Order: sequence, then C-alpha cells, then structure tokens
Amino acid sequence: MTVTADARPGLSNSHRARERTCIGCRKRDSPSDLLRMTVSGGLVLPDPDHRAPGRGAHLHPVTECLDLAERRKAFPRAFKVPGPLDVSPVREHVEQQEYSTTSAAARPPAAV
Repeated sequence: MTVTADARPGLSNSHRARERTCIGCRKRDSPSDLLRMTVSGGLVLPDPDHRAPGRGAHLHPVTECLDLAERRKAFPRAFKVPGPLDVSPVREHVEQQEYSTTSAAARPPAAV
C-alpha cells in the first residue's frame, strides 16, 4: 500500500479551512472574507452569495485590491478569457460596500 504525505502536516483534509487567493494583493483568505466574481459577456459581475455558475475569481472587497488587480491585468488571467474585461459592476459594488461600512462607522451612537 502506498502512503502519501500530506502537503501540510498536522492538518487532515477534513480539517483544512477553505482558502482562496485575492487576485489583487495575492494574499490567501477565507471565501467569506473575499468577494467572488464571475464573468459574463465581457463584464465582470460581483457574486456576493457565491452561487453564480461558471468560473469564479476572488478579491478582497476594497478598492486597493481592485486597483491592484486592474493594474496587473489579473482579470483576464483569472477567468482564462482573452482581452480586456469591464470591471465597472465590481467597482460599483466595492465602492458601495466601502461607503456603507464607513458611513455606519461615522454615525453617532443612537441616543438612549
């Protein structure tokens, strides 16, 4: 019988946490902390529910990672499609998410 060594000793396959790589900063993180995206008709679409069919790519939902991914031309590589892709739907989603997070933090606490 052949025994294969685990790539990461100490963790069995059933106990490993799922991780994905951000196509912007290239850091690994759990899927729940990353925005999944899909591509359709040349548009990169956000998939916050992680349910859309097709090949997905992941990104930290912050403009810094989005800018890095665009500058590095990572979107066509991640989706394995030729040519430039329109990322405006993802940019709108990320900016809206950042705005709602910062505006909630800037609000004064409710009077009791």
